Amino acid sequence: MAQRLDYATVSPEGREALLAFNSFVDSLDIELNLKALVKIRISQINGCLFCIDMHSTEARSAGESQQRLDSLLVWDESSFFSDRERSALDWAESVTLCADSGVPDEVYLEARQNFSEKELVELTYLVINMNAFNRLAVSFRMEPPVRA
Repeated sequence: MAQRLDYATVSPEGREALLAFNSFVDSLDIELNLKALVKIRISQINGCLFCIDMHSTEARSAGESQQRLDSLLVWDESSFFSDRERSALDWAESVTLCADSGVPDEVYLEARQNFSEKELVELTYLVINMNAFNRLAVSFRMEPPVRA
């Protein structure tokens, strides 16, 4: 499918605002590998090829194993992820899909066992940020570059 339009060219001010929020999210103290897993999982849920490709490439470059990346789609059936990672992925899925089922109390309580209040708010900012970029990329059919 061909890209529909270049949102950054059409609305550079909007892009700059998103990039400013993205810079804030990138500066958060959440572990880099956890940020990557959450970004990829949200992108899988939203069907965002561009972001899955970009963040998987970044994760591998940062040392994430291909086995864990391959298992991310079924993280809840895998033993490859820590309790903290599992809790973050569950939180990310629930917040991403909140229109369908809200964010269940049990997901919140599990997240609070693994994250401080500040960490959970910051994790939520990460989820919001990733969902925003996914919606742009999916809506305007952004495609990743072809690599050899």
